[in-house]
Amino acid sequence: MSTSPNGSPRVAIVTGAARGIGAATALRLAQDGFAVAVIDLREDDARGTVEAIEAAGGRALAVGADVGDAEQVQAAVGRIADELGPPVVLVNNAGVTRDNMLFKMSDVDWDVVMRVHLRGSFLMTRAAQEHMIEAKFGRIVNLSSTSALGNRGQANYATAKAGLQGFTKTLAIELGKFGVTANSIAPGFIQTEMTRATAERIGEEWESYVAKRAAAIPVARAGVPEDIAHTVSFLVSEGAGFVSGQVIYVAGGPRT
Repeated sequence: MSTSPNGSPRVAIVTGAARGIGAATALRLAQDGFAVAVIDLREDDARGTVEAIEAAGGRALAVGADVGDAEQVQAAVGRIADELGPPVVLVNNAGVTRDNMLFKMSDVDWDVVMRVHLRGSFLMTRAAQEHMIEAKFGRIVNLSSTSALGNRGQANYATAKAGLQGFTKTLAIELGKFGVTANSIAPGFIQTEMTRATAERIGEEWESYVAKRAAAIPVARAGVPEDIAHTVSFLVSEGAGFVSGQVIYVAGGPRT
């Protein structure tokens, strides 16, 4: 059970938590004893995750916010602090893809991806860290990707995910003395709506696409959102207090 010194549940924020990795992470953190703020672009979209947490006996709050908008972020974190309690865990998971080859990639394709992944993580972290510093305890987990190592057709996404790794390491240096750790998880191939959309974009049938990807993974299976949620669970735990500034590739192999 993750509780603060006064005995109340610690509060975690998970962005992009309406589905996929974000939803699985929110559910896992609730199981670990956190009260969870479920952030997505539209509050209604976040309600399904909240209902699942509450049905299992947990406490959660649905919050609608554009993580790339500074005013919306400040309002969201303020509401979370008022209604759930001061957040001391932040999982920056919100993301989008706008894949294309470089010569076809538009300015908007580039800017949207940077806005959600990089600006969004910056704004959320800036807003949440003051609560962590006051509590002298904090855990920040940023979702990167194996695409940070380079991936054809993803100049924007790969750049943003690599940027998050540098952001993570800098946070670890700046915030460590306040009891705050920062780490990054770089998933490999995970079965989500986002990867399903990739299969559709390139014209491949989903089951054969998954099988092909799994065949190239040393553990011989595709990842699922719960694989990432379990890793988040460790990184935000009391026991992970000496792990900071790290990038953990959760990909079924060294870099797949």
